[in-house]
Amino acid sequence: MSLEVAVAAPFKARAQDRLGQGEFVVALSLEREWFSPDQAKRLVDVAVGRGLLASEDGDLVLQFDPAEVTVPEGFVPDESVLREQSTFESALDAIVAAGVEKQRAVAAINERQRALAVTIEAAAVLYAREQGATVDRLAADVREELATASDDESAPADDGTEPTDADDPGAA
Repeated sequence: MSLEVAVAAPFKARAQDRLGQGEFVVALSLEREWFSPDQAKRLVDVAVGRGLLASEDGDLVLQFDPAEVTVPEGFVPDESVLREQSTFESALDAIVAAGVEKQRAVAAINERQRALAVTIEAAAVLYAREQGATVDRLAADVREELATASDDESAPADDGTEPTDADDPGAA
């Protein structure tokens, strides 16, 4: 939640849903003194990756309603908000935000992973969608990861040898 608060604060202070990246960085680093300028730029990357911000024509556009976020008096975000979350963690956060207890969600995700023989990320995205959580960006990431893994598995191994008829059981 502190990531959302840190991202929303500059927008709320200016009563806007669109800010220049420089303006956003200045608000977090110089005005609020929460982060160094480099850390504030890192926060932009994390927030864009999590779908909280979008970059449009050089501006940062908020992707959630800042009115739903309260910036508590004396709030200072923890530096942990600067770390990238895994697809699984992001999906789990979306599921919990949709009202599902975390322990129940993890158990259901694990069950889907076993039953469907898919990655934990794919199972988490499937379960999130079943719970009505918005995970379109995560679903696209999982599809891309699965396609890349599939391409890697179907590519012939390049071990430096030429294929022979013995390598092809159908050859006679």
